Amino acid sequence: MASTLVQNTVRAAPEHESFQNFFESWISEQNRDLQELISASQARVAGRNDHHQESSSRSLLTCKGEAGNQERAVEENGVRPLINRVVTHYENYYRVKHEWVQKDVLSMLSPSWRSSLEEAFVWIGGWRPSMAFHLLYSKVGIQFEARLADILSGLSTGDLADLSASQLTKVDELHRRTLGEEKELTEKMAEHQETVADSSMVELSHVVTELIRNGELNQNNDDEVEGRIESTLAPKEAGLENIMEKADDLRVRTLKGVVDILTPSQAVDFLIAAAELHLRLHDWGKKKDMINQVQDHQGTHDHHYFGSPAVATAGGSGEES
Repeated sequence: MASTLVQNTVRAAPEHESFQNFFESWISEQNRDLQELISASQARVAGRNDHHQESSSRSLLTCKGEAGNQERAVEENGVRPLINRVVTHYENYYRVKHEWVQKDVLSMLSPSWRSSLEEAFVWIGGWRPSMAFHLLYSKVGIQFEARLADILSGLSTGDLADLSASQLTKVDELHRRTLGEEKELTEKMAEHQETVADSSMVELSHVVTELIRNGELNQNNDDEVEGRIESTLAPKEAGLENIMEKADDLRVRTLKGVVDILTPSQAVDFLIAAAELHLRLHDWGKKKDMINQVQDHQGTHDHHYFGSPAVATAGGSGEES
């Protein structure tokens, strides 16, 4: 299907490169994008503070007018190209992911490189699209509290605390549309998951079980059985592929939709929050998994030690020191 996932012509992962290698490289590039976004945001804040100090004795109308000019200057000075590059980076991720989903949808639904923490919050192989709005509202609240003094003074903050009524209406409309599509895909996924117990699967599982039980599964019929298994599972995997493609397309459209509603300065802050959340959640999850693996290994070692005959004899001898 023609979608935002396959319309771009940016770099794809080479055939010899695994998606995990691509993902690790993409994460590194996302961190680079984050640093550039933060630098752009800091430059804007510094410019805004200087502007507020210089205009403290001027009229409120003049201040607001100059704030608007400052915002346009920010866009002209390179913030918009930075935003476009970051969004294109996301599009590239989903375009390459789409190619790998076609190769092996099962491993892409539950990849080994995703931490257990991330896996717990996954929706159809990725982040839930409606989460973008919760992220936006959270950042709006944080910036509103931080800029409360400026807002009460009637000064334009230029960030997410400065969302207009028109912007809020557009965000709400996009949120509602996204929730509708998200619900539809969730229901579609639930219906498809139920097909794992349809008549073809139940019959095949019985036939293979009987062959195993009677010792009739051998080299003579192994290829035939495997072929039947593959043909039965094929539509299941194709259905998962279709649903995941639509979910990824919704993720991309939601991200771009939010960014399009925001001013360049606001989009920078939103993209910073999105990257920070993704990178830190990934780091925290990997760290927790590593700690759990060490603890599991230690527990296994202790079990073998305390379960050894020598320890059991010493512990159960009843001798007193």
